[in-house]
Amino acid sequence: MKETKRFNVIELFSGAGGLALGLHQAGFDPLILIDFYEDANRTLKINHPHWNVKTADIHDVATQGIFKYVDEQEVDLLSGGFPCQPFSYAGKQLGLDDTRGTVFHALAKIISDVKPKLLLLENVRGLTTHDAGRTFKLIKSIIRNIGYTIDYKTLNAWNYGVAQKRERLIIIGIRQDYTAEFTWPSEENYKPVLRDVLKNVPPSEGQAYPEKKRRVLELVPPGGSWADLPDDIARDYLGKSYYSGGGKRGMARRLSWDEPSLTLTCSPAQKQTERCHPDETRPFTVREYARIQGFPDTYQFHGSTSSQYKQIGNAVPVNLAFHIGKQLFDLLIELEEASQ
Repeated sequence: MKETKRFNVIELFSGAGGLALGLHQAGFDPLILIDFYEDANRTLKINHPHWNVKTADIHDVATQGIFKYVDEQEVDLLSGGFPCQPFSYAGKQLGLDDTRGTVFHALAKIISDVKPKLLLLENVRGLTTHDAGRTFKLIKSIIRNIGYTIDYKTLNAWNYGVAQKRERLIIIGIRQDYTAEFTWPSEENYKPVLRDVLKNVPPSEGQAYPEKKRRVLELVPPGGSWADLPDDIARDYLGKSYYSGGGKRGMARRLSWDEPSLTLTCSPAQKQTERCHPDETRPFTVREYARIQGFPDTYQFHGSTSSQYKQIGNAVPVNLAFHIGKQLFDLLIELEEASQ
């Protein structure tokens, strides 16, 4: 039954498709994927020409109703990595009105309209502590009031076959008319490092460091950072950050072959979050970025080089999405069998 069964999913904030691809591999077929970023939507259409991809503002979708964009039907899963925005807390009632004008308000409206069996929401780890925890408390309150029991956990992609230390908050919702619990995926014993995923990478475009940055990073050994620079060069390069607290280990950082990548950013050459290639003094190329995130080499990205970096850097690692998707798939099988 599990081998041939497929479930449906509505995905919001779909981006370039890291989450969608992992879920598809786990047994989910998208009814619709919605994002406001046209380049990312073009990427999805290039790689999945039969998928129903729409460019739309989430606020418009919420106002007009999601079923204006897709046929009304029972939905197994609603997924999406929503942006974290500050809330006003004007009423401080921990209700939906406190989030008006934000993306989450629109997301909650769509969840309420669709009432899917399950929810999969993804965000940055810091959401749990944002505004002294009040933001996340409000989010949990709203999801529960819509009619879902929730579970959440911060997962590190490195524990799920991804050569990258990338921690993401995963929120699972189960509609309250079901009596079931979500089982989190077990961590993998295999923890890949860069040498495992960056073999024979197809050539592609990539950004270059400005000359001053390149000269500094030339001095950093594999696995090193600004702390390995001569003190005078480190002071000049870090500027005021030199005197700030914290480890600052992400600055002037050159990775090594025997470690996973640090979290990929949307711009590989920006200061304070360098992820320099282990051997060559340059950022990772677009295809290297894609490999680290788990996209296949056949996956094409639309847009300028900077846009492609942004799409890949914002994506959920494919293999992390797959492992979560497998558990959601098994849960839906359990729900179906319990209802028979």
